[in-house]
Amino acid sequence: MLSSLEKRGGPYASTSAGVGGLPTNVPDTIICAIFLVMYIGFAVTNMTILQKNKRRGHKFNLSGMLFGFCMARITTLTLRIVWANRPHNVRLGIAANIFVNAGILLVYIINLILAQRILRAKQPHIGWHPIPRKGSKVFYWLLPAALIMVITAIVVMFYTLDPVTRADCRDVQLTAITYLFFFTCLPLLHIIPAVALPRSKQEETFGEGSMLAKIVILTASTCLCILVSGFKMGSLYRPLRPVSNPAWYHGKPAFYVFNFVLEIMILCLLTFSRIDKRFWIPNGSTKPGDYSGMGKESGDESSERTIAATAEPKAQA
Repeated sequence: MLSSLEKRGGPYASTSAGVGGLPTNVPDTIICAIFLVMYIGFAVTNMTILQKNKRRGHKFNLSGMLFGFCMARITTLTLRIVWANRPHNVRLGIAANIFVNAGILLVYIINLILAQRILRAKQPHIGWHPIPRKGSKVFYWLLPAALIMVITAIVVMFYTLDPVTRADCRDVQLTAITYLFFFTCLPLLHIIPAVALPRSKQEETFGEGSMLAKIVILTASTCLCILVSGFKMGSLYRPLRPVSNPAWYHGKPAFYVFNFVLEIMILCLLTFSRIDKRFWIPNGSTKPGDYSGMGKESGDESSERTIAATAEPKAQA
């Protein structure tokens, strides 16, 4: 005979400890409000950069993606504040958890796009080769697939009490989060051959500033993203613990530091280093020699522009 909970059909409050725990007015509302102001500031800054560049014919769609990331985080923090005031609303908890995992993917994409530009400039024979070009497209499209897997698994877990189904959902989450961690490492796999291999005779330059500065900025951003993704993967791989006995990585300090503090550092790095100037390339760059060409329009490569449009269409409106 079914219990009253099973008859209700969910959603059911989780019996396992989760990263961040159940939010409360103190301290979650105050902390979230502080981060909310920061993300709003970065959203305004990046949209201002995007619009100013557009007005002078300098299209750089990645600034729009940074704006989209900030808007996703504004939504995340708003949901968490509302959840803190309605802690027994399980549906709010589901939505908040989904947005925590979703927003940062835009930064992962930005890092890989910038890494491709460095590799194509430093080692054109590798960067422009059909195999890495087509392979990168596969990796791009697997990213939203992994996100869909995570979202589906989270929702299903909240709407079932069947232990087998929950175990299957956990396996799906582990598979998806492992791929996301792998994706965050891809920029390093572009940077290493770009700097380790002998200097190419076809080496190009693009944007403002030195190539060394570009490599340092991207490496720092990538390492921070690896830290964010690695924490999420590591905490998920650990054995489940009951709500009454959480581990240190389930606590609020770990949640805010390994998510929002590191993300603010990434935003500071990418925004204030002016990647819109350093990583700009001529419009329609599709082959060796195009980066150093005198293009009349500025923008992103066609394939990368497609990815940016898919990830954040409103940012390019």
